[in-house]
Amino acid sequence: MKKVVGIILLGLIVGSVHAQDVLKGTVRESGSNNEMPDVFVKDNSNKQITLTDKNGSFAIKTVTGHTLIFNSPGYVSDTLYVIDMKPKKVELKSMSISLREVNISTSKSFDPQKEYPEVYEKSKVYVMSPSTWFSKEGKDARRLKRFFANEAQERHVDEVYTKTYVGSIVPLKGQQLEDFMTLFRPTYAFLRNNNGPSLVAYINDSYKKYLALPPDKRTLPSLTSQQN
Repeated sequence: MKKVVGIILLGLIVGSVHAQDVLKGTVRESGSNNEMPDVFVKDNSNKQITLTDKNGSFAIKTVTGHTLIFNSPGYVSDTLYVIDMKPKKVELKSMSISLREVNISTSKSFDPQKEYPEVYEKSKVYVMSPSTWFSKEGKDARRLKRFFANEAQERHVDEVYTKTYVGSIVPLKGQQLEDFMTLFRPTYAFLRNNNGPSLVAYINDSYKKYLALPPDKRTLPSLTSQQN
């Protein structure tokens, strides 16, 4: 009887080890097959997060039955239902426009420091602890922290540089307006250091530059043309 119980316990232990497996894979751009660095990867069930490295590779703790979400600005968000732990190949399709339609969270009040406090804790560097300087875990946490900071800046741009606002200044609508906004999207630094009238002047000046462009340069390349 003890032997049977021991076998059952061993099976449970092995099962728990497998439950904590790390899923690895790569993310590439659909059509071009280029590796995509800094793609945000999130397990929607256990809240594990990571970024792809410079080669488009990722590794994330997950289990079968969970769903992974892949986000990158300018690309269509993709999901992956984990059916096994074999290495995965994920492709993201480029959007015809890049108006920050893909975010790491659907909530506008997303607070990464509150939702992922462990990232900020692991990103700290202590003078008397060299391991905090060079450990992969610490480096990954600092990359995520920078990613969150950039995301916060881009969301601020989204809040100010809206279709309604820009469309009230330039006589463009629909796809033309979206292309114009993408081509002449202001930076966070510009918005931080300039007031409303300066933004109006920037948009008007950008519109003049837009009109000076050849017609084929006023639109963003489509996914089809990028594949050729």
